[in-house]
Amino acid sequence: MESVTLLDILIIFAYLIGMLWIGFYFTKKIKTSGDFFIAGRTLGPVVLMATVCASIIGGSALIGRGGYAYSGGMVAIAIALPYMIGMYIFSFCTGHIADIGRKYNITSIPELMEYRFGKTAKLLAGAMIAYSMAATVGAQISATATVFGVVGGNFGINYVWGAVIASAIFVIYTASSGLFGVVYTDLVQFFILILFVYILLPIMSVKEVGGMAALIAQTPPEKLHLNLSPDIITLIFTNLVMTIAGAEYWQRAFAAKDRKSALRGQFGGTLVYSLTIAVTLFLGLSAALLFPNLIQEYGTADYAIPVMVATILPPGLTGLTFAGLLSVMMSSADTCILVATQAGVNDIWRTLHPNMTDRQELRLSRIITVLISLFALVVALFYTSAYDALMFAWTFYAAAMGLPCLAALYWKKANNPGILSGMIVGLVTSIIWKLLGEPYGIGSTIAGVALCGVALVGVTLATYKKYPSRQAS
Repeated sequence: MESVTLLDILIIFAYLIGMLWIGFYFTKKIKTSGDFFIAGRTLGPVVLMATVCASIIGGSALIGRGGYAYSGGMVAIAIALPYMIGMYIFSFCTGHIADIGRKYNITSIPELMEYRFGKTAKLLAGAMIAYSMAATVGAQISATATVFGVVGGNFGINYVWGAVIASAIFVIYTASSGLFGVVYTDLVQFFILILFVYILLPIMSVKEVGGMAALIAQTPPEKLHLNLSPDIITLIFTNLVMTIAGAEYWQRAFAAKDRKSALRGQFGGTLVYSLTIAVTLFLGLSAALLFPNLIQEYGTADYAIPVMVATILPPGLTGLTFAGLLSVMMSSADTCILVATQAGVNDIWRTLHPNMTDRQELRLSRIITVLISLFALVVALFYTSAYDALMFAWTFYAAAMGLPCLAALYWKKANNPGILSGMIVGLVTSIIWKLLGEPYGIGSTIAGVALCGVALVGVTLATYKKYPSRQAS
């Protein structure tokens, strides 16, 4: 039976206070909206590596995929690998993104869309990014609430109260210090995560079940084989496309101090993430052996890793490992809050109100940060599964923005009619396909991306001579 001592609670509390302190410390560095959103383009490779990796390994990736590993075994690997492949593909793009950002003073995907295709493309991209990132925060709140439910169960903290507490913590240090606070809390969180969650916990969990040989021998064979259902194939495809167009990773590239830092930071973060994928599988399979009735007791497999932490680790290490779990959610949540805020304020509001002063923009950014966190809280309360919340956010965005983002970067012929057609067709198709129940077993993302590509290429080739676009190279 899980047990969290007073010492563990104090350690977790000290960790949370420390993260808030870092956030407030970097408040003094925030002079302009550029400081708030892209840290003044000052980030070097080490900081970028840590913040990229910490952002990749979110609550949905660890808690959600841990739940998938608990229930389905190798499925957890199947849905993680496309994400990794997408991150490596994107890593090759980061140098080009950093160069474009510096050359044309571009700080976001919507600003690139405006530079090449006009304001309408910028507004549409900004709206979809704000929605997807805010909903992604909901996935992190859901995962954090699950952890709080285990940690604070003896203190009357259930899922709902855990979600409320998580929202409050996320918004406080993100709203106070912007990307400066985010990346430097990510740096601390990265080392806590690796040491306690990705080294200590797997070693202890495998030891608890009697070693690796015993783990494999006791695991049902079907969990060690990859059975790809249509739903899993859709998840795989969504992960791949969404990663390449992930606004949070574009933001890191724009924030790099130079091309070399962007490339090294992104590749380094992706490499560390690659090395940790198998950990989720081991944790989920170990939890399935140790706690076979977990779903009946808690209602969802998402509790697999938190319950394991509270059960198999001694006092003190339990608190430190829970701090590591919380770092996973916090590092992803603060990033997504910031990107959503940038899309809402800089890419939408400032576009519609160009005379807004930088001071007004900074004040509005902090207000919007709070509102986005409230929306994310609603998502978390509706989708109590972290991975379900994440897929809710990603499906429609991937369908509408994956190919247009690549076209904006590399296809010189791409123009305003083609990009707008692709974005709208991709979005509408994915929504309609979802409402129809995904006919023929074809996922919403797959259908949306396919028709987005047809519309984008077809309309562009038919109109690019009449409607040429500005180049960014």
